[in-house]
Amino acid sequence: MNPVKSLKAQKNELGDSAFQLKILNDDEKIGKKLPLFREKLEDIGLFPLKPTKLEIFQINVGKMCNQVCKHCHVDAGPDRKEIMTQETMQLCIDILKKHKFTTLDLTGGAPEMNNDFRWFIENIRAVDNEIKIIVRCNLTIILANPKYHDLPQFFKKHKIEVVSSLPATSASRTDSQRGDGVFDDSIKALQMLNEVGYGKEGSGLILNLVYNPSGAFLPSGQAGLEKEFKRVLKTKFNIEFNSLFAITNIPVSRFLDYLLVSGNYGAYMDKLVEAYNPVAAANVMCRNTLSIGWDGYLYDCDFNQMLDLKVDAKAKHLRDFDFDELSNRSVIINQHCYACTAGAGSSCGGEVA
Repeated sequence: MNPVKSLKAQKNELGDSAFQLKILNDDEKIGKKLPLFREKLEDIGLFPLKPTKLEIFQINVGKMCNQVCKHCHVDAGPDRKEIMTQETMQLCIDILKKHKFTTLDLTGGAPEMNNDFRWFIENIRAVDNEIKIIVRCNLTIILANPKYHDLPQFFKKHKIEVVSSLPATSASRTDSQRGDGVFDDSIKALQMLNEVGYGKEGSGLILNLVYNPSGAFLPSGQAGLEKEFKRVLKTKFNIEFNSLFAITNIPVSRFLDYLLVSGNYGAYMDKLVEAYNPVAAANVMCRNTLSIGWDGYLYDCDFNQMLDLKVDAKAKHLRDFDFDELSNRSVIINQHCYACTAGAGSSCGGEVA
């Protein structure tokens, strides 16, 4: 069963980012000494890791969520009250007005649970009608409350690209990771998105799915997974979607808790190091992405954000935003970064190598 509360609400030690970092750098927890991720980058001349070009502005608009998923690196849930204010959203809008980012990526929690979510999108569209806006929708939010039932129409109106997690094509595996009844509600929500044109060829309305492994293993090939998901979802539920992204689970927050409790932590970290791919290391998402926390602080990626590893720059908050300085900063790295460079690599957009 999924926990009914977040780690933070349970007062679990892993609800503290400093404690997580201590675990990630404790060789005794692994049972052997692992090479530092920094050493891997030094070997290929990539340390310090520098941005290539800032293109993606990724914003966590709040940690509140209607689900409590076992693997969640955000430790999101109904009991999390951290929510981005309209004032902080306005700082984001002002920056997007001044600097040309290609993509705005909205995440949470369930971003739609922020009461200013629609206001935010409407005001972004008012200043930039061309920027790609991604919303990471957990699907079940669409059915959670009547006030969310029109989200497919709202997404369509504002040309939103929808990215949604679906860890399996079966109810048992999906519900064991994301909660009882999640699979059935996810299928209904996908059908609602299909009804307004999402995932349909020629519609221009992009619907992508995200696959996370349900245990302490790496995802298999993204192309093969996509083919299988498309076949099963079309055959069983007449559902269509555009692409499937395979994302490696990061050993942070609730997935780290799962690894420790199940006794898989050492083996999983060893597996990540063994699967290290220098090509993936060169293409990690932190090189073209800036991550913004619900309170306006700046991070290299969403995972660093959850470990409270703020950017290595004087401009650590939206109030002090300095595009040139942030474009030339050194990316903060730690042992969890192995997950993004294992195998074909992993990013918010799936494989990178």
